[in-house]
Amino acid sequence: MPGTPNPPERRTADEPQVFASPLHSLVRRAPVVCTESASVDDVARTMRDDGVGSVVVVDAHGRPLGIFTTQDLVRVFAEDLRATPISAAMTRDPIALPGHAPAYEAALAMVEHHVRHVLVTMDGRLVGVISERDLFSLQRLGLAELTMEIRLASDIDLLARLAAEIRRLTVLLVGQGVSAERLTLFVSVLNDRLSQRVIEVVRKRHRWEHIGWCWLAFGSEGRLEQTFSSDQDNGLVFESHEGASIASTRRALLAFAREVNEALGACGFALCSGNVMASNPDLCLSLDEWKAKMGGWFEHPSPKALLDGAICFDFRPLFGDASLAHALHEWLLPRTRARPSFLRLMATNALEARPALGVLADFATEDAPDAPGTINLKLHGVRPFVDAARVYALAFGLAPTATAERLRAAMPDLRMDPLEMAAIVDAFFFIQQLRLRLQARPEASAREHANRIDPRRLNEFERHGLKDALRQGRKLQQRLALDYRL
Repeated sequence: MPGTPNPPERRTADEPQVFASPLHSLVRRAPVVCTESASVDDVARTMRDDGVGSVVVVDAHGRPLGIFTTQDLVRVFAEDLRATPISAAMTRDPIALPGHAPAYEAALAMVEHHVRHVLVTMDGRLVGVISERDLFSLQRLGLAELTMEIRLASDIDLLARLAAEIRRLTVLLVGQGVSAERLTLFVSVLNDRLSQRVIEVVRKRHRWEHIGWCWLAFGSEGRLEQTFSSDQDNGLVFESHEGASIASTRRALLAFAREVNEALGACGFALCSGNVMASNPDLCLSLDEWKAKMGGWFEHPSPKALLDGAICFDFRPLFGDASLAHALHEWLLPRTRARPSFLRLMATNALEARPALGVLADFATEDAPDAPGTINLKLHGVRPFVDAARVYALAFGLAPTATAERLRAAMPDLRMDPLEMAAIVDAFFFIQQLRLRLQARPEASAREHANRIDPRRLNEFERHGLKDALRQGRKLQQRLALDYRL
């Protein structure tokens, strides 16, 4: 049936081998190329005669300059640009990867950059072109097809099935050892596409107009760091038009937000137990109300205010009028920089969750119900990195929301050696990798134990790696304590 993905069992047999293969092994034919002087008409005839969907524009040394695809062809024919040089119609700086790169890197690049072709190079020279169809056979749903299915889905039931497909592909990539940084970005990009389509579908059921609004992603979604166990953290910022009151606008948006939250729940994004969701009236606010709310946190930094700030300060726009979110961000950062006393309290909170390093043993474990002798990798693994990165981002007025990007951007202000910061970022992603592997297992435990790991079940390399990563988290906290004299 159109719009319905093929059954998963028809798509799994050969994918592990395909994803693990070096890209050069997937090149089936010599690339079809041309020079910059060729006309669009010439290139179109070449594409027709050779039966290809793309032609790569190269220089005299075989280095790629651009790519011309069937999508470009449709555009230039519509604009009657057939006689123009290909250099004026091609897509410049196409995505290129070295031939030794694993195939999953090309798959992730296709999703991240919304492209169907990745160039394969050796020493900078073109050796082939990998298309989406080279990675996924016609009987299987590929990444580009998956994003297209999401874009065309017209009901929540289909989107729920596609959400399950995203999780299946993610499990597959975890098994192939894809780096945590690339994998969390992959999960977040596809989850963004899915959430955006859910919002679009629900929006069509509501007839209100003349409201400017933006759906905000908070927490791990706001940081582009979602894992399999991430729940919903979201809100709404709006402005009323044509004399409508804030109260009436909020009523209309709350009904809409409740449906969206429920629909996202049906797609596997658990409802937030703390009610950090757009359907909460306290998180469905006008731009001025958001400013007043955050200003109140600065003036009266109670424990709850600091907790709310830790969640909401990681916001980014997900759908709607992004200018509202940007305006809030531009208002926020100068004010956090000007409030060192507030940042000191946030730094104090950031030191509460200590890395799970033992004094007499390697690790400080907990006897949680039904999970004795375990470490909570979210609380005592990644949180020390996340919280410290947030404090530094707010202190230095940094725009990124992702933990690694915040730490890298803070490096000049911290006067930290690049290798030292690289070790901290690598440690963060090592722990994230363990979390993803833990949650991807078929026997993964209930949500309350999704982040718990028993260090006794790790091999020697993993134990040493986890211990070293936690030491980097402790080192980052020590730097934070020194900076704020705590």
